[in-house]
Amino acid sequence: MEILTLFNCKVNITQYCFELAMAVGLLLLIAAYFFHCEAAVVIRKDVLNERPILGVLSQEQSWYLHTKFPEENYTSYIASSYVKDVEKSGARVVPILIGKDRSYYRNIMGKINGVLFPGGATYLNQSNGYADAAQHIYELAQELNDAGDYFPIFGTCLGFQLLVILASGRGPKENRISCRSYENLPLNFIKDFRESKMFGETPQYIIDMLKNKDITVNVHQFCVVDESLRSHNLTKDWRATSYSYDEHGVRFIASIENKRYPFYGVQFHPEKSSFEWKLSKNYAHSFDAVRANRYFMDFFVNECRKSQHFFENAAEENAYLIYNYEPRFTGVLGSSYHQCYMFEPRGNV
Repeated sequence: MEILTLFNCKVNITQYCFELAMAVGLLLLIAAYFFHCEAAVVIRKDVLNERPILGVLSQEQSWYLHTKFPEENYTSYIASSYVKDVEKSGARVVPILIGKDRSYYRNIMGKINGVLFPGGATYLNQSNGYADAAQHIYELAQELNDAGDYFPIFGTCLGFQLLVILASGRGPKENRISCRSYENLPLNFIKDFRESKMFGETPQYIIDMLKNKDITVNVHQFCVVDESLRSHNLTKDWRATSYSYDEHGVRFIASIENKRYPFYGVQFHPEKSSFEWKLSKNYAHSFDAVRANRYFMDFFVNECRKSQHFFENAAEENAYLIYNYEPRFTGVLGSSYHQCYMFEPRGNV
């Protein structure tokens, strides 16, 4: 009997040791898995990409430019001031065309490090145009960031408004109001603006210039106000960081950012101080205006450095870059834009 009891005891101890070893092994596998995942996130966030490439979204050719290039009948264009603004902050540009299916945008976003939605004067309800392309990009960027793949977006003027409209859910009534501002204005920062991502590390001398001088270039007849955020339950995810006032005293949001995603927007035009020269527009071209407005693309390019997307090789990279296109001197033709890149001529239709 004692021998049998001893035998059973040894069996129980052996089984216990086996189960303990299995449990420890499982814990080690789980720990290794989470360590691997955490390490991957650290690599994405801490190892910066020193060769960032940004996408700039094109938009429908304006009617005015169409009259200047009737035979070419270009499908879309990008004002070269946006391209130069990106380049002067240490990045290169890939043009993103409108009128493509979702797979086109998914493919190109897997190779670049962020997207700029430029300003302009196009409608946001045209099929297969600027807004539809932006919606693909916006939704795909959300998917990437939700998966831990850092991917920023920056919207300027119309691009800023479009960010808010996309976040609101596009419908027959666009979530923006009519207002009029064709002036150079200062920024009125919110009380805790230093807690924002965009202005958390901005040099104080830049803040002082933006705050006290008329150096942000405004060219818009629509704007986003606080009620635009409240009416569509956007205050949970979006925060205004500064305001300006239009010609009729309307207080509009001048800069905004998303609390969850690296999405940012400004109602004014940082690129115009350095790169747009039409005399009748009276853009702010002072040295302070150039220095202060440079900050915004410097900030965004640094955000894009956190993305580790890349092209397969130099040949593929070169095939996508905007250097494959030649800018046209459209300012001499009377356009508000000094130079423009034109894409996909359709010929006489």
